[in-house]
Amino acid sequence: QVQLVESGGGLVQAGGSLRLSCAVSGNIFSINVMAWHRQAPGKQRELVAAIASGGSTNYADSVKGRFTISRDNAKNTVYLQMNSLKPEDTAVYYCNTIVKPPSTLRFDNYWGQGTQVTVSS
Repeated sequence: QVQLVESGGGLVQAGGSLRLSCAVSGNIFSINVMAWHRQAPGKQRELVAAIASGGSTNYADSVKGRFTISRDNAKNTVYLQMNSLKPEDTAVYYCNTIVKPPSTLRFDNYWGQGTQVTVSS
């Protein structure tokens, strides 16, 4: 089994910054994509940012220039640095990763439990 442990959420004023972390552990041979999604009340879950094993990144238009996703492959950890936060960034943020278990050809999709980010105006 694979576990994802998220940290770093909280309450911040508009214009402030937060850094989310997600550590992946367990039965892992390799980790493919690592990503952050978010879900605001009454809205669908949306992709915020993703980073491939080689380091290429993808961002939602709404966060480009403000958020930065990075990963430490040695620690199996993905980060989301969030700057210039806006009230509309308020949501539960979920870590998501695609993992290849040892001795298999398949890839499994895992989600974290979510961490609340609240941005006050």
